[in-house]
Amino acid sequence: MRGPGWIRGLREEEARQLRREIDRLERDLIKAANSKAKCNLHEVAHALRWQKARLQRLEECLAAMPAARIASDGS
Repeated sequence: MRGPGWIRGLREEEARQLRREIDRLERDLIKAANSKAKCNLHEVAHALRWQKARLQRLEECLAAMPAARIASDGS
């Protein structure tokens, strides 16, 4: 059976992926804002807000989880 450290690791990896996605969306938002055809601007902004909200909830979840235990050396 896998423990809380494994679950925390999964959530931390999910948070890293979300941060990468947010970075990409922020670049896309800048490109959309600078383009002459701003049809994509609303969609990118909506996706960015959604991902930031997901990340915030995930970070709150991680903060509530106990820290992963590090194996001691024989104690």
